Amino acid sequence: MKQLLILLLGLLLCGTAYAHGGEDHGDGPKAGTAAGATSFSVAALSEQFEVLLRYEPLEGGKPADLRLFLSDYATNAPIKGAKLTLTTPEDANLKWAVTEQEPGVYLVEGQFPANKAYSFALNIVAGETADLLLLEGIKVGEKLPVAATAPVAATSLFSSWKTILALIGAFVLGIGLTALLMRRRRQPSKPVLQTSEQALTASRRTPFP
Repeated sequence: MKQLLILLLGLLLCGTAYAHGGEDHGDGPKAGTAAGATSFSVAALSEQFEVLLRYEPLEGGKPADLRLFLSDYATNAPIKGAKLTLTTPEDANLKWAVTEQEPGVYLVEGQFPANKAYSFALNIVAGETADLLLLEGIKVGEKLPVAATAPVAATSLFSSWKTILALIGAFVLGIGLTALLMRRRRQPSKPVLQTSEQALTASRRTPFP
């Protein structure tokens, strides 16, 4: 019986391994940029200011709206009421309008003529502090990276029809082996031994020849 149980256990394990044979348990390659993001961003900082420029995908020849976040480098506090002037080194004729929307958040409006990389030279005047920063890598015409497809959930033991067939086969085989084992263990019934008293009585009843 122990051999039968071991055989059934082996068949179950084989069926499970076959069902999970097509799975990939390795980690996929990590994207260099944040997949699934809704906007691009570039940043610059100096000893006085920290600047973050965030924008959605841009197209050359179409109106562009960008948001600029300005904060103090030492305290990270938003700077309000700053005077910002933007120029584009790649095309000095481009004009940009800057409007403060809330403390430290400024709307930049204008238009890039072509799908290529641009940069901003940002002149900042905030109270008695002034600085000039360069924001590079504004990629006009670039699309956002697509989020990677979520990995398929691992199939459970009973979700694969191949595993189910293997289990059914193991069950049927187990029944057959059990019946065969029980048949081999059956032996013909032994004759009942008579006691001495029963033998003596039988001999008395038996006539002599």
